[in-house]
Amino acid sequence: MGKVTEHDAQVALIKWFRIKYKDISNCLFAIPNGGLRHYKVALKLKREGVLAGVSDLFLMIPKDKWHGCFIEMKIEKGRLSDKQKDFLDAAQEQGYFTIVGYGFLDASKKIEDYLKLE
Repeated sequence: MGKVTEHDAQVALIKWFRIKYKDISNCLFAIPNGGLRHYKVALKLKREGVLAGVSDLFLMIPKDKWHGCFIEMKIEKGRLSDKQKDFLDAAQEQGYFTIVGYGFLDASKKIEDYLKLE
């Protein structure tokens, strides 16, 4: 088996969430914001509001003082880009919890911890 990608980890995370949290499964969704695209498609999406650095996932469940949670998926030894760091900082300043999930296990644990907040 090959190297696990961010895509693989995110697919596993969504599948796990849909099974474990059936009653709120539609509250976690992807923000299709990255990846390599054809120039015309990229230009169209940029005009529609695609913004570099925006997190991969959003969990629209408020907890404690937080309005919801942005989730950035990374491989286990992945690194955030400067634009991703800036976005996560801005999200926190606006009252959103943020998670950087380094692989499926790390991300699922952090989501469970977030959902336990009062």
